[in-house]
Amino acid sequence: MTERPVDLSSLPSYGAPRRSLFSARKFALMASVVAGLGAAVYGFSPSQGPVDVFSSAAHAQVNTEVRKVERPVGFADIVERVKPSVISVKINIAEKLAGKDKDDSANKDEDSPFPPGSPMERFFRRFGGPDGLPPGLRGGPRGRGPVTGQGSGFFISPDGYAVTNNHVVDGADKVEVTMDDGKSYTAKVIGTDPRTDIALIKVAGRTDFPFAKLSDSKPRIGDWVLAVGNPFGLGGTVTAGIVSASGRDIGNGPYDDFIQIDAPVNKGNSGGPAFDTAGEVMGVNTAIYSPSGGSVGIAFSIPASTVKNVVAQLKDKGSVARGWIGVQIQPVTADIADSLGLKKAEGALVAEPQANGPAAKAGIESGDVITAVNGEPVKDARELARTIGGLAPGAAVKLNVLHKGQDKVVNLTLGQLPNTVEAKANTEDSDKAKPNKGTDVPKLGMTVAPANSVAGAGKEGVVVTEVDPKSAAAERGFKEGDVILEVAGKSVATANEVRDAINAARTDNKSSVLMRVKSGGSSRFVAVPVAKG
Repeated sequence: MTERPVDLSSLPSYGAPRRSLFSARKFALMASVVAGLGAAVYGFSPSQGPVDVFSSAAHAQVNTEVRKVERPVGFADIVERVKPSVISVKINIAEKLAGKDKDDSANKDEDSPFPPGSPMERFFRRFGGPDGLPPGLRGGPRGRGPVTGQGSGFFISPDGYAVTNNHVVDGADKVEVTMDDGKSYTAKVIGTDPRTDIALIKVAGRTDFPFAKLSDSKPRIGDWVLAVGNPFGLGGTVTAGIVSASGRDIGNGPYDDFIQIDAPVNKGNSGGPAFDTAGEVMGVNTAIYSPSGGSVGIAFSIPASTVKNVVAQLKDKGSVARGWIGVQIQPVTADIADSLGLKKAEGALVAEPQANGPAAKAGIESGDVITAVNGEPVKDARELARTIGGLAPGAAVKLNVLHKGQDKVVNLTLGQLPNTVEAKANTEDSDKAKPNKGTDVPKLGMTVAPANSVAGAGKEGVVVTEVDPKSAAAERGFKEGDVILEVAGKSVATANEVRDAINAARTDNKSSVLMRVKSGGSSRFVAVPVAKG
């Protein structure tokens, strides 16, 4: 639609006097604008007349100074100082694991670090080494023969001790490091710690290696971070970003406590350092979040405090010993906190103490909540695991525990965390007989039967024989074969005892009831909502 001009003088509200006033005002406004522009462009001097400020020396000087101030501060001085301590770590594995060469196409996809058809995959297929792989990441024909890999690391002392990732040197027959100046040396693996993904290696023959210092301070969110490494063997790289989070759990294990950074960290940078602006190592780069295989600005570093503790033990003993109290623990959710009468969902809930473990000997029971260690509050189950794991075996500790609604203090001596702690399912006689139909538990959507009446279910509790997929039980993760050992802190052996415990919770106006459930070889607590009526 075409707009037509409107004659304001024809409107009732605009008479001749008004139009004159409007014109005068409009003129005054325009005159002030023009005058302002004239003053801005030319200036005025009573003695000299108009002055062209754009051509004046003073104005040019001001512009120069502004440009100097606006220039961003770079990291060249820091990089120049720390880069010599960063090394490339190359490994050689004599043979691939048996069976890896059965499927040639699968093997090729496994070797390639790039998604099929991606720009980098096409680049290295055209310009890279054998099999279209980047230099430093190559396997023998069709996946057989020697395999080489590459990561990064950094010296931590002048006598040749260096840190990298466990997954970089895991299974290596030969480790070679290359410094920033191009010199290469053979390294020996002193020790590794798979739980934190840290490895300590050693280069002999010199006592003047450039080295980096591990930071004593904890980084803050928003601090600058520099990631230095040697991705794909293409040469040293430096990327910059900020710390975006701390205490991240990425599902790697119970000791996850990663620093999240947004500096691009690519494959091949594993084991490389993340520096702060003081030139000290705040963390060791170990993982990236990458839906596509490339950096998306979400990377994770092992904190320097963890690295110090692990490296000290690896250097001294070649392995890491961690404290152990012998409990299965789980987080305290809002529902569980409500069931236990806790004001906050904090602490670590003991699902089951292990037989003959330090906790069991000290009197800690299932359903207890550990709220503090040596007077320091425990926020959640992960924090308890990290705190206990950071203490030495044999150390005496004081635990604050909520036991059956009452606070108490438990003193115990830490044991040593076993190398492998696995929960094994009890499969004995599991296929000898199908569970009987069982008895329905009203409003929960599941049926149960005495465990001693079902082959393979054990002698304690009631076994779940059927779960309605649309029920509250299904939403809480119950499945056929689970064994309910306790309801609201009381042992149960029949469906009637389960009902009675639930009815008692309703009578006490509880919104949920806490059940201890055994699934396979492990136990956990589940807060189940209690329906009214």
